[in-house]
Amino acid sequence: MSSLGIYNWLTEPWQFVFMQHAFEAIIIVGLVCGIVGAFVVLRGMAFVGDAFAHAVFPGIVIAFLLGSSIFIGALVAAAVVSLGIGILSQSERLHEDTAIGVMFAGAFALGIALISSTNSYARDLTSFLLGNILGVSRSDLLLTAAIAVVVLGVLAIFRREMVLITFDRTLATSLGVRLWRYDQLFLILLALAIVTALQTVGNILVLAMLITPAATARLVADRLPALLALSAGIGVLSGVSGLYLSYYWNVASGAAVVLVATAIFFIVWSAVQVRQPILRWRHSAGASAVTEEQASLSQP
Repeated sequence: MSSLGIYNWLTEPWQFVFMQHAFEAIIIVGLVCGIVGAFVVLRGMAFVGDAFAHAVFPGIVIAFLLGSSIFIGALVAAAVVSLGIGILSQSERLHEDTAIGVMFAGAFALGIALISSTNSYARDLTSFLLGNILGVSRSDLLLTAAIAVVVLGVLAIFRREMVLITFDRTLATSLGVRLWRYDQLFLILLALAIVTALQTVGNILVLAMLITPAATARLVADRLPALLALSAGIGVLSGVSGLYLSYYWNVASGAAVVLVATAIFFIVWSAVQVRQPILRWRHSAGASAVTEEQASLSQP
């Protein structure tokens, strides 16, 4: 393919306003989910992310039935669910994962019950579960950007506390950090990140945008700044590449985005698996050479 052909291939989707909105939305989603997802992976909260993605479902359905913005419905549901999890998890007889399971199952069942009462049940359910990024309006895009600014801004303001409760909760407690308060704050930020991704990849695949880029970055990054940057970059790359595949191959955009992210993960994982034995062999060979040199020097 000539350079002109590549240029046309890259620019053709941008001729359409709906594709411009889609690209802008997926870049925001990839950035936010990549950064928040890094903390989710480090804290071992993948189940929590999955639960939240399903728990906000009734809010989306209620907003749809009322003719309101699904973003607003999801935000309200996220606030209610995060508060409910926080309250239930304070019980001495209930662990946090148990409280999350209760809220997740009940809320998702409520959403299914509500949407099943509509005449267009199958079509509406598919749209909610798989997303409709090509239907992102200008107002949706602006709201997504506003949520992203809030999430990233709060993380930047409270980065010290978030890092402490992620890596050393005992030290955080000794320094006077109130764990419950910042755990609750992180749950809210996680819920907001999920809300930004709902229309792009849908309720089912949103977990992949949170976990897969961060898991990929975790394979190669040892320091938090590098992990955050790589995770965000992989999220954006997956989103943009997935949209191009969706446009030219006529496949579901959300699925295409997640498949690209998954492919990147396995490519990086395979490279790491090949590289590790080589590094171990080099280290072993280097250590043997040093030992032999020391032995030769010690001989009279």
